[in-house]
Amino acid sequence: MNIDELKDILNSDLAQLNLACEDIGDEGAKALADALKVNDTLKRLYLDNNSIGAEGAQALAEALKVNKTLEMLDLDNNSIGDEGAQAFAEALKVNKTLERLHLRDNSIGDEGGQAIAEALKVNDTLELLYLFDNSIGAEGAQALAEALKVNPIPFNIFEI
Repeated sequence: MNIDELKDILNSDLAQLNLACEDIGDEGAKALADALKVNDTLKRLYLDNNSIGAEGAQALAEALKVNKTLEMLDLDNNSIGDEGAQAFAEALKVNKTLERLHLRDNSIGDEGGQAIAEALKVNDTLELLYLFDNSIGAEGAQALAEALKVNPIPFNIFEI
């Protein structure tokens, strides 16, 4: 699947798009991010197992800052690292629609965990967050625990 095909798919009336295991990489993620900025129908996007790194994560995070419909984003089993996690943290501070974020097995460490923790203190829409199978240590886990004390909404599921 090439980048133009990805954009065409996202510019349709789809509510759910599953691109798991398509190896879209950072370039595909950037193309999807561009389309997400103007898309007003997509609610669920599955991008697990796609070789998306920090660059692709940053593009998707920028799209989340302006997208008004996406409720679920699955990025399990990619490699966004701390840099990508920090980008998503900034997006979570302003996004008002995302309810579920899957970031399992993404090489996220303490810095990424701490950034997400800061975002959780102000985000009032996220209900489910998967962070397990990362490299978040004691400092990141402590920051996340503190954030949950002040988070304005209860989490249904929160896994580190």
